[in-house]
Amino acid sequence: MTETTTGEGWAVGSIDAMGSGPGFRKVRRELGVQAFGVNAVVMPAGYASGGHFHERQQELYLVHRGTIEFTFGEGDEERSVELGPGGLARVDASTVRRFRNTSDTEEAVYLCVGGADGYVGRDGRTPGGEALR
Repeated sequence: MTETTTGEGWAVGSIDAMGSGPGFRKVRRELGVQAFGVNAVVMPAGYASGGHFHERQQELYLVHRGTIEFTFGEGDEERSVELGPGGLARVDASTVRRFRNTSDTEEAVYLCVGGADGYVGRDGRTPGGEALR
């Protein structure tokens, strides 16, 4: 997939087609996501971020490529965990978090989804209107 394609009620794209080099890929904007925030981040080899937290939104991180060290908390409460492709981390809004690409030679990529105000419940339906199980 080399470009974003949209239809009535859907959009598809790829992280690589949303930009080149290190940095943020604005997935929400590119695909027209409105219900939650979502970005992909391409980290250069050896890159380490500064810490940050949020006022309201909880975040879910998915490591797409490479190995990333996630550090949660500060000082005596700090905890670091390395996650590879497929690894997931949930982080509450007020928790300080930092990231480090553990490779000295390869980029790492993660997807971050953020939101507030909770789960909407099981609301899936078939085209005929029957509830999904």
